[in-house]
Amino acid sequence: QVQLVESGGGSVQAGGSLRLSCAASGDTYINNCMAWFRQAPGKEREEVARSYVGRISAGSASTDYADSVKGRFIIFKDNAKNILYLQMNNLQPEDTAMYYCAAGPCSYIDFATSKTNFRFWGQGTQVTVSS
Repeated sequence: QVQLVESGGGSVQAGGSLRLSCAASGDTYINNCMAWFRQAPGKEREEVARSYVGRISAGSASTDYADSVKGRFIIFKDNAKNILYLQMNNLQPEDTAMYYCAAGPCSYIDFATSKTNFRFWGQGTQVTVSS
């Protein structure tokens, strides 16, 4: 089991920045793939960014991003503290959504082919961007 608690959401004007945090506890070693998703009202849930950390050789994480956020968002993890972050820069009104942190076990192939089964989810944190 993994418990995920998000924080850091809020309201900003277009062009502003926010940093979301996701504190993870429990079986974090096994659930080595983590990601940020978002869902806006009336829209489907969208994967924003994901991170893979190898269980045998942690090293640096592998990451991937949705095209809509590439160059603006950065996902990174503090492995010592088990906190996943999403640095969001140059926010736009279309980034307005509830943001969720998720975790699940995965191989690198699962990560690379977007086949991770994200079993654990946080409660979400709201991000609102005004024009």
